[in-house]
Amino acid sequence: MARSLMAALAHLGANVDLAATLRSRDGAGDASVQARLMAEAEALIPNIIANGRVAGWQGWITYHTYYKAPDLIGPAVARALKIPYLTIEATRAKKRFDGPWDAFARAAEDACDAADVAFYLTARDREALVAYAPPHQQHLHLRPFLPRSDLPPAANGTHLLAVGMMRAAAKLGSYQLIAQTMALLPDETTLVIAGDGPVRQQVEALMAPFGTRVKFLGALNKDALETAYGRAGALIWPGVDEAFGLTYLEAQAHGLPVISQDRPGVRDVLFPRDYPSLELGAAGLAEFASAPPPPQDAIRDHIRNFHLLPAAAATLRDGLQKVGIT
Repeated sequence: MARSLMAALAHLGANVDLAATLRSRDGAGDASVQARLMAEAEALIPNIIANGRVAGWQGWITYHTYYKAPDLIGPAVARALKIPYLTIEATRAKKRFDGPWDAFARAAEDACDAADVAFYLTARDREALVAYAPPHQQHLHLRPFLPRSDLPPAANGTHLLAVGMMRAAAKLGSYQLIAQTMALLPDETTLVIAGDGPVRQQVEALMAPFGTRVKFLGALNKDALETAYGRAGALIWPGVDEAFGLTYLEAQAHGLPVISQDRPGVRDVLFPRDYPSLELGAAGLAEFASAPPPPQDAIRDHIRNFHLLPAAAATLRDGLQKVGIT
């Protein structure tokens, strides 16, 4: 996503400098790790400020500052250079105060407070940003997007396709719902799964009752995945614990209808339809899978209009102009 954002800024003609490579992430909630990373960031700031002055930076943009990986550099640099500070997909988590991520959660809140413009990707992210926003801050909806200006060829298949990593229990939730849905669909329904990871054996066990109706492709590179989308008839991915899911955009760019649940975040990237609520479970997904899909052209037009590089670049331009960057 960060590389895509850099591509969108370049699409505007902007010069994008990667100011630092410090990985400010503490996944375990270790106060000593947080203290070390904050000290490392503090030591980097003077040189970064000097580089910014030489380069003539007009603004600072930070992607995805949050309580496990706050922006420990940007606010200080922006203040020193007297340039606008902008965030993309920043999240607030005041509930993390006084816990194992206390120092980082407070740093993430400080970064959110410092932002002149906060781009949010989903309606769920917007809620907390707006609720605690300082008076000067502006908020813009930057829809999740694919880093391309054109659409791939339209899909022309009949089987269901699932695309998802197999690396954690969270992903298993979607695979469990897919297995339950397959049990309710006609016997001629087939499923192809693209993805791999440490919990693949559990996924294979879930799909074992369906025998040859389910095929595993393993991990695919970009070109092979595009081929898989092109040969499918619909994407099935319930979206358990997804922030939003780029696979939905990739599939819909090929014109594939999506079989998913109406989940926060996920709904922000789906073609507008009445998706099944969480309470309906596999029965709702199976009924939805049997309903007539929207026209393929309508799905592709939706992606073209809202979720490709030009649309993202236009939103970024709007935000930059709001703080005087042209």
